[in-house]
Amino acid sequence: MAKRTMSAVLGTMLLAASLLSSGATGAATNTAQADPLNSPMWDYNRQIFLGQMPWQFDARVQVSAPPFAEDPTQVPITVDASALGSEIDKVIAWADFNPIQHIFTWYPGDKVKPRVSLRIKVQQATPVRAAVLTRDGVWHVGGVQLEAAGGGCTAPSTGNADPYWESHLGEVASRRFGSEGSSRYRFKVIHPMDTGLVNNIPEFFLEQLELRDSAGEAVVKMQLYPPVSENPVFTFDLSNSTGQHQLWLRDNSGNEFEQAL
Repeated sequence: MAKRTMSAVLGTMLLAASLLSSGATGAATNTAQADPLNSPMWDYNRQIFLGQMPWQFDARVQVSAPPFAEDPTQVPITVDASALGSEIDKVIAWADFNPIQHIFTWYPGDKVKPRVSLRIKVQQATPVRAAVLTRDGVWHVGGVQLEAAGGGCTAPSTGNADPYWESHLGEVASRRFGSEGSSRYRFKVIHPMDTGLVNNIPEFFLEQLELRDSAGEAVVKMQLYPPVSENPVFTFDLSNSTGQHQLWLRDNSGNEFEQAL
């Protein structure tokens, strides 16, 4: 009788632990939380980009964009997760209604502030989102609604009508702005960033970016995708930055480009 009682108690304890665990997971994933941007693509994209990992909408993840994209091929956006601190593993950005949704995946190291600015293409009005994975295994999601006339992803790059880019492919123009305890790098790269959505023009885009310190260590790593604009412009903020940095890029045709900044 004692054994049966002990088994029953143990079973009850295991069941309670299971329910608590299930409840904690459900609270972390916020499956019942409504999308603040009211997009019919939210659940689909969440599964694509975040999988089954816990997530939450978080106002500390700021995505900034103009209220209307006058030029849908060159839309400036900024993703700023500084309010989450330095415990960040990865940042993913996407546009819900783009034919190619993924914009970038970024791995900010300990020497860079979790803030990046760049320009993107949009096909139509769309939510633009950023999801930030912190080291506790939770995704924090922010976003903004971007209004646009559209057509940015299916417009041919201007480089295709101008032979200039062929002789200047991969050229980098950069500036460094210093302030107390940090440095801001802004650079522009000559590249057509073709999406492959225009007849007879194949995909041709930068797909890897690294900003390396004087020892060759990558302090910034990014994977880029075709929605990044033609001749892209990037801005990064490095904390406690000293010495010279090297920019390294690789496109999907295997071309590599390096430039001291």
